[in-house]
Amino acid sequence: MVRINLQGLLYCSHAVLPHLLRAAEDGSRRVADLVNISSLAGRVARNGTAIYNATKYGVVAFTEALRQEVTGRHVRVSVIEPGVVATEQRSHNRPEIQEQISARFGRIEPLQPANIADAVCFVVTRPRHVAINELLVRPTEQEP
Repeated sequence: MVRINLQGLLYCSHAVLPHLLRAAEDGSRRVADLVNISSLAGRVARNGTAIYNATKYGVVAFTEALRQEVTGRHVRVSVIEPGVVATEQRSHNRPEIQEQISARFGRIEPLQPANIADAVCFVVTRPRHVAINELLVRPTEQEP
């Protein structure tokens, strides 16, 4: 999780940032966007998910720090924090964690990946002077 959720994010951001800075300066939109995906787990820690929580809190912190570094150059850095989404992720957990997740969220209609894609589209299509820094998206029925 650390390699994918944090190191992967750092390597990708490092690789793309020069291109985004150039696009914000020279591109027709005169703004560029970097959208990171975190999780509600980056706001709310839960029993049995400590490492996942740590990585997602890290995504949020990194995103905010990077946003502060490049915002003056019209690169908007945003983080989307989904709640329960219908993905295969649940199947990657140990059986006892899968049971906890099912008990906690089993009756909730989860978000679909397309809902998160819609959120990304919303963030990147704002006018140049509007920046959506954080966007928490969760199923209507999901409690904290």
